[in-house]
Amino acid sequence: MKTICLYFGSFNPIHNGHLIIANHILQFEEVNEVWFVVSPQNPFKKEHKLLNFNHRVDLIKTALEGEHKMKVCTVENKLPKPSFTINTLTYLKEKHPKTKFVIAMGSDGFQNLDKWKNANILISAYSFIVYKRPGFDIKNEWGANIKISDGPQLFISSTHIRYLIKNKKSFRYLVPDVVKELIEINGYYHSELENPA
Repeated sequence: MKTICLYFGSFNPIHNGHLIIANHILQFEEVNEVWFVVSPQNPFKKEHKLLNFNHRVDLIKTALEGEHKMKVCTVENKLPKPSFTINTLTYLKEKHPKTKFVIAMGSDGFQNLDKWKNANILISAYSFIVYKRPGFDIKNEWGANIKISDGPQLFISSTHIRYLIKNKKSFRYLVPDVVKELIEINGYYHSELENPA
């Protein structure tokens, strides 16, 4: 049975931290592929701060060029908004009944797992690969089936990258060069108004 690791996120924009985590999972965990599941509307985030869905998908595809085991998954754009993980997983299981899906998430997101829609079903039916985020301990209070990924702890945030772009600061080395070029050519994020987090 094929095992696919689902890496959920807004990827607004995708950055080197996302790619390093995905690559580490591929190298050290028992998965065949990593799918970047792009959220058109995260129930925990404000929609107006998101770059257009198709533009974010294009940035991811550009970042993944030449990668055979990393793919972009746009299924959430077909499903009702906002995007709830349980709905996405139900849909994917119906489409790929012979595939095992595991969920990758940071320790910051994992500590809020109980706030997710149908969290009890997620915890009982799926496995999680949890990667450490600086400042967030991994506490498995729900008895979820987790594997702690001992990858590099990088604090690169999309929020900070958007702040740098808006304020005409360099964001080189934070995103792949091809992604940086595409952002600059299209003028993405120049009207983003927010403080770095």
